[in-house]
Amino acid sequence: MTQVPLPDPEQLAVRILRRERAAVASGLNLLDNKLAAARQRSARLLAALSAERALNDGHLIGVTGPPGAGKSSLVSALIREWRLAGRTVGVLAVDPSSRPELGGGALLGDRIRIKNASYDEGLFIRSLANRNQLGGVASEVWPMSWLLLACFDIVVVETVGVGQTEIDIAEIGDTVCYVAQPASGDTIQYLKSGIIEIPDVFAVNKSDLGAPAHKTASEIGRSAPRQDRRDDWDYPVCLVSATMNTGIKQLHGHFDRHRSFLVAAGLLGKLRARHQSGWVMRVLKEEFGTFGVGLVGGYAEIGKRLNATPGNQFEECERMRQQIISRFKSSD
Repeated sequence: MTQVPLPDPEQLAVRILRRERAAVASGLNLLDNKLAAARQRSARLLAALSAERALNDGHLIGVTGPPGAGKSSLVSALIREWRLAGRTVGVLAVDPSSRPELGGGALLGDRIRIKNASYDEGLFIRSLANRNQLGGVASEVWPMSWLLLACFDIVVVETVGVGQTEIDIAEIGDTVCYVAQPASGDTIQYLKSGIIEIPDVFAVNKSDLGAPAHKTASEIGRSAPRQDRRDDWDYPVCLVSATMNTGIKQLHGHFDRHRSFLVAAGLLGKLRARHQSGWVMRVLKEEFGTFGVGLVGGYAEIGKRLNATPGNQFEECERMRQQIISRFKSSD
């Protein structure tokens, strides 16, 4: 089989910054490629994209919630409003993986629930499987988000349907929105622990159901205040209906207000740098285990190295990978 040549990372970065659809797709494919040569080029590509922009510009929004809450329908309604306002949007839609013998791809890879206008140059949607990660998102999501932040005003990560403890989206998004479904009978179960700790904004979808939606919003409002939450953010609960297109502008307003809150508090860049460091530690542990992490000095030493290169942690991650691999080989 003829191998497709890998793109030049620096040239590809220039095209991605111009938001060329083919270049964005090529960049995401490169990040998803596990070959050694592709990993090295991926690190160069991410380094070539503006670190300053990725740390401070755009808005990375995570949308999570239980199966059947209408997350994709809500994201579709949000996209319409953002595009009407002239804002560009990139979407990473994480779907359940099919069985390995069927290829392990995304079960809803055709994105039948999100209407993708392929003619709209201001909108890009990429579907990917969660690779059976228990946290609701795959490890590839963070670098892909970083790439999209380089060229889109809004980047949305929609997780698979989650339960009480699938909270990885909290280590990705600037703003996390939990979508609840009224009259589902499991609202309190989902709000008991884990998932209630991560949202910055709550959206009760299907508000056209009336009283059940208001009851769910009231339950969330009583559950949201916790001792571990920030005193300077109000954790709003917004009633929305994706099908009736109501409450969408109000939800947009809460997103924008939360981003402004992060910027005013000097937290946005710090949050993204922390998420990036967490991603590096996660992928190193997943690939090499605790023993491999120890070969580069352990988590404390990894943290020091990453703090020394806040805008270029992807290349530092690749250097640590090569260091661990060389140590493994030398011990053979």
